[in-house]
Amino acid sequence: MEAKATAKYVRMSPRKARLVVDQIRGKSVQEAQAILKVLPNRPAEPIYKVLYSAMANAENNYAMNRDNLYVAKAFIDQGPVLKRYRARARGMASRIRKPTSHITIILKEKREG
Repeated sequence: MEAKATAKYVRMSPRKARLVVDQIRGKSVQEAQAILKVLPNRPAEPIYKVLYSAMANAENNYAMNRDNLYVAKAFIDQGPVLKRYRARARGMASRIRKPTSHITIILKEKREG
């Protein structure tokens, strides 16, 4: 049994978000929450929200015990890139890329025994 939560089209670079997600993968839910609370990185907040949502899904939809949950899978996929232009010198324009990310967290329950 696994509980899943996803946030799509989050306005952050997937490369930077993966650095944060790598730190919580495989950890217990309580430990992952503690890590995300103290991390100064900007992606930590939306990842924390997705983790909290996955915990709520596990408790309410699958009747799992919150104390036995751990982060089984956590990954960041690249979303569409918003392309904007900024005026530059001599009448030229340069492209500004604004990347988006899809955050997915899957929780499982530890086996007792």
